[in-house]
Formats: sequence, C-alpha cells, structure tokens
Amino acid sequence: MEMEGAEGLIATEKFGSQEKWSYQVKSGRMKRERVGEDGEKPSSSITAAFKSVFLPQGYPESVSEDYLQYQLWDTLQAFSSSLSGTLATQASLRGVGVGNQEATVAAATVTWLLRDGTGMLGRILFAWLKGSKLDSEAKKWRLFADILNDIAMFMEIAAPHFPPFFTLIVCIAGIFKSIVGVAGGATRAALTVHQARRNNMADISAKDGSQETLVNLAGLLVSLVLIPLVTNNPVLTFILFFGFTVLHLFANYKAVRSVVMETLNEARLSIILHQYLLDGRILSPAEANQREPVVLEFKRKVPIRLGVRLGDIIKDPQELQLALKNNNKSYIIRVQNGSVCVCLAADASVGDEIMAACQAVCISAVLHKPQPDSALRQLCNTRDSWELVSESHKLIDRIFQPFLTGIERAKWQTDRTLLDWDEWRVEWRKKSH
Repeated sequence: MEMEGAEGLIATEKFGSQEKWSYQVKSGRMKRERVGEDGEKPSSSITAAFKSVFLPQGYPESVSEDYLQYQLWDTLQAFSSSLSGTLATQASLRGVGVGNQEATVAAATVTWLLRDGTGMLGRILFAWLKGSKLDSEAKKWRLFADILNDIAMFMEIAAPHFPPFFTLIVCIAGIFKSIVGVAGGATRAALTVHQARRNNMADISAKDGSQETLVNLAGLLVSLVLIPLVTNNPVLTFILFFGFTVLHLFANYKAVRSVVMETLNEARLSIILHQYLLDGRILSPAEANQREPVVLEFKRKVPIRLGVRLGDIIKDPQELQLALKNNNKSYIIRVQNGSVCVCLAADASVGDEIMAACQAVCISAVLHKPQPDSALRQLCNTRDSWELVSESHKLIDRIFQPFLTGIERAKWQTDRTLLDWDEWRVEWRKKSH
C-alpha cells in the first residue's frame, strides 16, 4: 500500500478498552496522539497508573461483569477487619503479659505456641472434612469464614478479662482463625476462577493481593490513631469492635450477594428447576444468584447425596431391578434414611450429572413439601419410595431436554458444574430390552 504523500489519519490502535491512540501525518511527519472515545477526554496518567497497578490487565474485558462491585465491597470488609484485628492483637498481647512486670517470657511463649499448635491441627482437620465442599458452596463458606473470624477476634478481645481461662480461649480462637484461613483462601480461589475470563487467574490473584495490601496499609495508619484511644479503655474497645464488626459483616454480605456465577451448584440448579417446573421460565444467572441462599445450612431436611457407593443403596438383586424400572440412564437413585442418594455410572457425562441432580432435586422437593401447583404434583400422591423413583424417571425423561436447552440459551455453563459429587463410579449390567 502506497503511503507517500498521505496526510491526516493513517491508523489507530487501542490498549484494551482503556486507551485509544491515533497516528496522523502532518507536514510529512507522523504523530501519535491519544484520543478519548465519543468526545470524552482521555483519562489522566495518574488514573491509568492506578488501574495498571491494582486492576488486572485488560480490565474490564478480562474479568467477569461482577468483578468491580465485588472488589469494592471486599475492600470495605478487609478495611474493617484490619481495624478489628488491631484491637484483637492488642488484647492478646496484654493477655500474655505485655506491660505486666509479673508476667514471664516463658509463660507468654507457651501460650503462643499452644495457640499456634491447636490452630495448625484445626487447619488440617477442617481441610480434610470440608475441603471438597468449598468449591460447590463458595459463597456460603466465604460468608461463614468471615463470621467465624469476627467470633475469633471477639474471643481474643474478651480473653484478658478471664485470666484463668485465657490460654483456653485463645487456643479456641486460634482454631477458629485456622478454619477461617482455609475456608477464606479456598473460596477466594474459587471466586478467582469465576472472575477470570482469559485464564488470567494468576494476574487477578496478584492484583487482589495488591488491593488487600493497600487496604491493610490504610488500616495500619488508622490503627496508629486508635491504639492510644483504646489502651486501658475496654469499654471503648468493645464499642469500636462491634461497630467494625457490623460494617464487616454487612460488606461481606453485599460482596457475596454481588457475585453472579454461571456454573450450576445444587442451590442454583434447584432454584432454576423449580421456576421452570412452575411456569416454564428459565432464570438468568443474575436472577438465580439473587435468590441463592448465602447462609450455611448445617442440616437439611431431605439432603441429597451425589456419587454414593452402590452397596450403600442396593442390598440385593431385587432392589437393583426396582432401581432400573423405567430407567435406562447412567445413574441409579434411591430414597434411603431420609436422603436422596444417587449412584453414578462410570461412563456418565456432565449432562448425565446434571440430569441426575435435577431428578434428585425433584424427589427431595416432593419429600420435603408437597408441590400441588407445579409439574411435581403427579409425584406427590406416590407413597412407595421405589414407585416415586420410577415416576420421577418418567418426569425427567419428559422435561430434561427442553430444560437443558433452555439453560444453555440463558448462558449457564453446561460443560462443567459445581455439583458436589463424590468419587464413586459404578458399572452395572443394564436391563435388556
């Protein structure tokens, strides 16, 4: 292409959606100029530097749409938590004898070691018991972790007022904080996977660390003002702590509420399916996430167990025949001991997993509360558990394919899920036709 003698605009370039530049030829010389979009003035160099330091490269296209709102609320909760932590640290130091001439270094060291040791054991035990649950219910465990962190800090502030039980209290608080470390770190990683839109999880995690460091630095500066005020003033300490705690919990609730995840876990799948059975409408990710509960439930009335062993639900060949009635799918379902149990075949696909979870949700809903106004009403009159399973197979055969097509159109992810499947997979002799 001949460019000799060309005047005016010859090329444009942009850096993501944040910067746009033009190349123009004037008097035979090429000049590069920054331009604003739609008549807007280009952002200042300070703003651009701030974004470069604290936001992922390619923002906002490289992250999910809920990124900014979540990070703003997360920043506020981190700031309030930093101030609460300062009050708790001061109380802990006073409790182990800082400023007390009668206290010994050995006693303080033993207390600190016991607190750290019990915390390490608690971290290992919690990761073993609940580690697999943190992906599927990231929002609930994220909020739970921050509530538990506030409880732990309250115990540390209160501990010096109960000298005979100080070591016991700080050890329990240490266990709570170790659980917070596991749950908070793991759920933050799960949310980072959700936020990353260009496989840029490392960049998002690094910039989140920078944001948190900046917030902690601000908290440190404010703490320098607070410490002289609260020293030897327990009433003011508790008043400030409760104020910071309220702010912390509110910001955390708003943060997890702002997250819009497109992957299906049991709660979101249940919400979407029930709405579909009620009026045939498929909820968007934003609508379903707004309805999703974010408070952890420790006991459900009709729990669903996914990926159980065959021997847990089938005791003899006759029961296997009952389980395969009206069933040519890659899973077996049974209602047992008040739970809906699903046994998955070794060759089951992600679509089979979603179908099995949908059927389990239907059965659980019928057992928990009759559904006279939805498509589940035909299952409500079934008394025998095996007959209920058989009728649910007919229902799921009729509704699942249109339902799956609908959630794909609504931009739900169907190539992977966050359903809480255990690892057991079974191969059984299918029924001959």
